Amino acid sequence: MTAFNVVRFQTKVGFEEEFEEQYRKLSREFEGLRRIVLIKTGPQAYCGIGEWDGLEHMIAARPLMIGNLDNFRHTLQELGGDIGVTDAISGEAIYEKAPAKRER
Repeated sequence: MTAFNVVRFQTKVGFEEEFEEQYRKLSREFEGLRRIVLIKTGPQAYCGIGEWDGLEHMIAARPLMIGNLDNFRHTLQELGGDIGVTDAISGEAIYEKAPAKRER
């Protein structure tokens, strides 16, 4: 079943461009990774979303994803509390539906 991971990031002031550049250059050679998207959600605020063939693929890739994070960790600010520099959640999709195809 399809799985997704969602990670919230907040960059330090002045590090937005470096963060975006580093994120684009990361290794994406993870078995089962369908696609990854980085969304800019506000000033210095980003959300990364990964779509996976299954939860087992995402779990297996976690050590590599943490290694990727180490390449740009210095660009991120703490999110507060005990969260650290990333706020990550993940799970299996329980509902999926593609929109109906429109005729042209």
